Amino acid sequence: MELIVAVYDDWGIGRDGTQPIALSADRKFFRETTRGAMVIVGRRTVEDFPGGKPLPGRENVLLTRSGRAYPGFTVCASPQEAAALAKNAPKAFVIGGGSIYRQMLPYCTAAYVTRIHANPGSDTFFPNLEEQQGWRRAEVLQTGVEQGIAYEMVLYKRLLPEES
Repeated sequence: MELIVAVYDDWGIGRDGTQPIALSADRKFFRETTRGAMVIVGRRTVEDFPGGKPLPGRENVLLTRSGRAYPGFTVCASPQEAAALAKNAPKAFVIGGGSIYRQMLPYCTAAYVTRIHANPGSDTFFPNLEEQQGWRRAEVLQTGVEQGIAYEMVLYKRLLPEES
């Protein structure tokens, strides 16, 4: 299982349930990378989706303890249940929000991180993989500037036990 996230310079990912700065290049990268895959998401992030509806062209899995049914989503009550479901998918991505990333990070082997070089003031943060033991920057996939803001899409990989 992998994850995909956009972070600011302080590794913030959002404020008040949404992204303060969203770049079209990052949105396009997200769409192309996750198309056809299973995506695992939390309830508060779903509320930020257009109309609160599942993302088209993906198998949408909602990780929530509410026990409520959500049309178009397979509901999982625990990270273990979501991880087990992801094992049967050809490709699976954790797509947020903050608590879902923290719960699912131990199950992930790769992270696609768009580093947006700005600091809009976040209240939700992603673990800094540059400082996180067991992770390494594997490759810079793309760089650019949009709306005067520099960004880079970086692939991080979990280290194998013999690499740690």
